[in-house]
Amino acid sequence: MSLAEDRYPLESGQTGVMPVESSVAAIAWGPIIGGAVAATGITLILLLLGSGVGLTMVSPWSGESSSAATVGITAAIWLVVVQWLSSALGGYLTGRLRTKWAAVHTDEVFFRDTAHGFLSWALATVFVAGFLASSLTSLAGASAAGQAAMAAGVAGGAAATSASDTSSVGTPTAYFTDALLRPQNIADRANADNGAAAAEISRILLQGAANGSVPDGDKTYIAGIVSARTGLPEADALARVDTVLKQIDDAKVAAQAAADKARKAAATSALIGSLSLLVGAFIAAAAAAFGGRQRDEEEDLIATSRGPLV
Repeated sequence: MSLAEDRYPLESGQTGVMPVESSVAAIAWGPIIGGAVAATGITLILLLLGSGVGLTMVSPWSGESSSAATVGITAAIWLVVVQWLSSALGGYLTGRLRTKWAAVHTDEVFFRDTAHGFLSWALATVFVAGFLASSLTSLAGASAAGQAAMAAGVAGGAAATSASDTSSVGTPTAYFTDALLRPQNIADRANADNGAAAAEISRILLQGAANGSVPDGDKTYIAGIVSARTGLPEADALARVDTVLKQIDDAKVAAQAAADKARKAAATSALIGSLSLLVGAFIAAAAAAFGGRQRDEEEDLIATSRGPLV
C-alpha cells in the first residue's frame, strides 16, 4: 500500500483518488502591494485636501473662525471618510489585479479575496502611520531646536542677573527656611526689604499650591505684610489674601476642567479612530471580494464569447 493510500484509505467501491495540492501559493503579494500603495497615495492626497479646507475654517481675526468644536468634528468626520475611501479603492484594486485561481472553489476564492483586501489595508495603514510618524518627528525636532535656542538665550539672561538678585531663588527647603527666620514684627520685615517680602510670599503661595491649601498661620503672616505695605487694616488685608487664594483655587479648577475636557476629547478621538480603522478593514476586504468577482466574471464572459475551441 502506498503512502497516499495509507493517509487516505479507500472505502469499498471507491476508485483511487489523490488529493491535488497546487504548487502556487494562495497569497499574491503583487496585487496586495499595489493596492496598498494606491490606498496610501489616495490617503495622502485626501489628507492634504482636508488640511487645505481646514485652514479656510480658521482665521487670526476675531469672529471669523469656526468654533473649536466645529473644527474638531469636521476633522474627525473627514478622517473617517479618508479611511473609508482609501480602503475601498485599495481593496478593489487588490481584487481586480490578481490572477484567476483555477480549479478553486468559489468559497475559497471569496476567502482569499477578503484576506488579500485585509492585508492590503494593513500594509497601507503601516505606510501612512510611518509617514505621519516621520513627519511629526521632523516637526518636533525643528520645534525642539527652536526652543533650545530660546532657552539658551533665557539662560544667558538669567545668568547675567542671578548674581545681583538671589532673593527670589527657590529651593525645596526655602519655605521652611523662611518659616524659621520670620521676624516677630512683620511690619519691620515688609518695610526693610520689599523684594524679599514679595519673594517670601511667592514661596508661601507655591507651597500652598503644592499642598492644596495655605495654613492659617501663613495667611496671617501674608496679611500682616500686606497690611504693612498697603496701610490696610488687618481684617481687610486678610480678606484680600482670602480673595487672592480663591482666585488661585479657581484657576486650578479651571485648569483641571480643561485637562479633563482634553482627556475626554482624546479618548473620543481614539475610540472613533479605532472604529474607523475596523470599518476600513471591512471595507477593504469587501471591496477586494467585489473586485475579484468582477475580474473572474469578466474573464468568464470573454471565454464564453469566444466559443469552444475546436
